[in-house]
Amino acid sequence: MRFIHTADWQIGKPFRNFGDKESVLRQARLDAVEAIGRLAVAERAAHVLVAGDLYDNEAPARKTLLEPMERMRSFAAVSWHVISGNHDFHRGNGLWDRARAEGLPPNVHLHLAPEPAPLGEEAVLLPAPLRRKSEVNDLTDWMDAAPSAAGQIRIGLAHGSVQGFAADGEASNAIAADRAKRAGLDYLALGDWHRTLQIGPATWYAGTPEADRFNSQELGQVLLVEIAAAGAPATVTPHRTGAYRWLSQREEVSAGTDLDSLEARLRALPEMSSLLMRLDIRGTLDLTARADLARRLAGLEAAMFWLQPDLDGLHVRPTLADLEKIDFDGVLREAAEKLRQQAESEAASLVERRRAEEALVQLFLLTRDSRGAAA
Repeated sequence: MRFIHTADWQIGKPFRNFGDKESVLRQARLDAVEAIGRLAVAERAAHVLVAGDLYDNEAPARKTLLEPMERMRSFAAVSWHVISGNHDFHRGNGLWDRARAEGLPPNVHLHLAPEPAPLGEEAVLLPAPLRRKSEVNDLTDWMDAAPSAAGQIRIGLAHGSVQGFAADGEASNAIAADRAKRAGLDYLALGDWHRTLQIGPATWYAGTPEADRFNSQELGQVLLVEIAAAGAPATVTPHRTGAYRWLSQREEVSAGTDLDSLEARLRALPEMSSLLMRLDIRGTLDLTARADLARRLAGLEAAMFWLQPDLDGLHVRPTLADLEKIDFDGVLREAAEKLRQQAESEAASLVERRRAEEALVQLFLLTRDSRGAAA
């Protein structure tokens, strides 16, 4: 028995903070569906189990509703098995009724009630779909007494947060950590956490097939699961399906000489054109080095798909030479000196100090660019 375990596609998710890159990131989530289909065909996995949150919300536009269905349809040899999650929970006249009314592809199977469903003759699927965003009870309880034929592989499919396991689940839908053991499951396929996690010998979160946030799953992936027979251990192999890498990185700098190695490390990262990075730079630089950092960041921003520098922990301490570059002895020099004093004043608030530092940087860049234009 070979199948693909996936979850948290969240088709239609907005990426409004990414400007003109939003449409690209939305499309990547659809492309991941095709990557899953190709993987299933290549690995001869007859079934794909989607453990909830196929959609980002429970009222998608018609086009958004149909897009993943059409992509699943194109892999006719693969059976896709879907349950509802906390983002796309099943309610009367909701999105799943709309999907049925549109006409489901024959290879897409919705499991919207807690009842056994055959996966061929060798296995039975025990789904636990959500009918509300947040459930009070553990919806996997019913699996303990769920019937199955002798020798059938028992597979649970659920969406929620495992109790007693420290992770960043979104839903407040509790799932017992030992559910697989209690219910005699050969595998429990879970969704909700956007990173691949093994909870126990037979219990896994697949993660999202296309990464979608910082400080979570760096690359989208799914799980290829192989179970030789009922009672045999599951062999679980992660496979990359995502196109974009989401990376958070923290760097410390204390002098302009640190910038060469910083840039070299960043440019050595693989697949820069598909990298989204949140870069936290901390430390202290003089004005000349701070201006050099701005230049380097501009180049890195052009090389990466998305770069979000966080410079809140970076402080500017101008040298005498920096101030003389602004103005050797004049009005601008006087203004720069006042800004320097403000930036270093313990009596000033943090906001006031940060504003003074930024004003110093802008003044330095303005006078430098003016000198360059004059030359």
